[in-house]
Amino acid sequence: FPTSIVTVTPDNPVFTGETVKLKCVINSDHSNWRYEWYKDSVILQTSERYTVNRDTLTIRGATESDQGQYWCKGQRDGRPNSSTSSSLSLSVKGFPTSTVTVTPDSPVFTGETVNLMCVINSDHSNWRYEWYKDSVILQTSERYTVNTDTLTIRGATESDQGQYWCKGQRDGRPNSSTSRSLSLSVKDLKPKPELTSDPAGAALTGNTVTLTCRMDPSTGNWDSYWYKHTLNPETEKKKTNSYTLKIDSVSDGGQYWCRAGRGKPVYYTQYSDALWVNVTVFPKAVVTVRPDERVFRGETVTLRCDIKWGGDTEWTYRWEIEGTNNQYKNTVSRTSTQELNISGVDLSHSGKYTCTGQIHTQSSQRSDAVTLTVSAEAQASVRVSPQPWLTEGESVTLICEVSGSSKGWTFSWFRDHDHLSDSSRGAGGSYTLSPAALQHTGVYTCRAERGRPAYYTHNSSSQTLWITGVSASVSLVINPSRSQHFSSDSLSLSCEDKSNSAGWTVRRYTDKDTQTCAKQTGSGCVMDSLSTSDTGVYWCESESGEKRHPRNITVHDGEVILESSVDPVIEGETLTLHCLHRSTNSPILSADFYKDGSLIQNQTTGEMNITTVSKSHEGFYYCKTERGQSLHSWISVRVRGQ
Repeated sequence: FPTSIVTVTPDNPVFTGETVKLKCVINSDHSNWRYEWYKDSVILQTSERYTVNRDTLTIRGATESDQGQYWCKGQRDGRPNSSTSSSLSLSVKGFPTSTVTVTPDSPVFTGETVNLMCVINSDHSNWRYEWYKDSVILQTSERYTVNTDTLTIRGATESDQGQYWCKGQRDGRPNSSTSRSLSLSVKDLKPKPELTSDPAGAALTGNTVTLTCRMDPSTGNWDSYWYKHTLNPETEKKKTNSYTLKIDSVSDGGQYWCRAGRGKPVYYTQYSDALWVNVTVFPKAVVTVRPDERVFRGETVTLRCDIKWGGDTEWTYRWEIEGTNNQYKNTVSRTSTQELNISGVDLSHSGKYTCTGQIHTQSSQRSDAVTLTVSAEAQASVRVSPQPWLTEGESVTLICEVSGSSKGWTFSWFRDHDHLSDSSRGAGGSYTLSPAALQHTGVYTCRAERGRPAYYTHNSSSQTLWITGVSASVSLVINPSRSQHFSSDSLSLSCEDKSNSAGWTVRRYTDKDTQTCAKQTGSGCVMDSLSTSDTGVYWCESESGEKRHPRNITVHDGEVILESSVDPVIEGETLTLHCLHRSTNSPILSADFYKDGSLIQNQTTGEMNITTVSKSHEGFYYCKTERGQSLHSWISVRVRGQ
């Protein structure tokens, strides 16, 4: 049978609105063919847009709905009587669209150079462009220039406002494209940016400040130009509208301006108002701790971060802790308050604490580290000065201390387990009896407390005070008559009563216990070979238990002792001291004499004299030579007549 094909005019694809002709070509010498046309298997009938004229199907004003598979069929009365073509795929495309773009963005400002571009969405080339404003075609002039697809307006004025559109034409198909119009707005008033800073207010050295040159966003994209102090020279151009200042010193402060610019040649806005950046040397945080940097397990601890700064802005605070326990090492705690409270501290809270203050994005200097040391439970201890044995009328001070910590404590005192209400005597951890009386004899302990809620130490070990009465008739006679003695030397003591020496015995108190002299002869006591264990307090005691005339005896196993009166010195008299050597039991010529740890005299005569003694001369004395150093002896001064 004869073959047939479908041809199309114009070439496939066609464009919307075009007239399309499809022809059924039957390869046959026979004539008198009748033609039928089909689209997607549906026979086509003549209509307003479709016309069949013998072998030709005409489509007027093609649309995208006309796309599809077209084929034809030929028929005749004789043989051959039929021929069916293969199908032809018809593609219908819209004409290329075009748009107008403007640089810079509309609105533009008087004096700017404006570029309008005609953008045709087409793969075809060789377009010719026409430009229109408000339906009037534009010609190249002194201010208007057309360069292929671009219309340039130099030195825009308000009269350039209007509707702009373009039209593209070419010789081949597609041959035309017309854009929609673009409304160009031209403003006469030169824009002015607003300059702001973040953070606002004073800037602290060591921080950064971000300046923002803010333009009305409806005016398009701008570059920013930055200036400091004077309008010349230009300091920096930035594509973005922000400028970050690193505040290293006060000199980084001052007046700043900005202006915006865009286009080629650059069109500049007005300058912004000047903005003052006030720079303050950033303060340093200081950490304080209550009650002390050395605390005990169970106490309540408060760390406070203080920043001395003239501003009234509220700070927020950041705490950093470098713990001694690995579990807490380099942990960071944040709080908006100045104080970091730790209730019931334990050993794991020990470590170095620092803080910084923050205002918005600015920070103070970090504080120096404060080391918090947490120890086990606190223990109070008591000591006595000058000595626990004294005669009524003399003065004595009991001192309560907490090992490892000295701040913030208040003290309570107890005698024979009874609380002493005269707390004024216990101020600062010292409890003074002046003058001491017989009823003050007893066993003393102390306890310390501090903080809220109160934290209590354990009670101290006990300290016994012995106060004996004054008796002009009874005295303890010591031979040799001095308070310090060499070990292995002999010593005799006796109780002498002007009225009756009978009935008195020598008693002593050492670090072990209270006892009667081992070798008692009547009211006397002889010690043939002294040892350091014989150091203690010696006194005379009657059969009825009265104690009189206590004196300190110190036994030294070294090479040097201090020779001083065993009895108190009367105010106004002369105090004489010697430095004795064991081998000669005589004064050493070259010796240094000390009081309360400080050198007071250097002698080459072996003797030190203080004439006209007063209460201020009371204290602990010792001497030192090239052969050794003596022990300390308390020298007391008594007011005449007491």
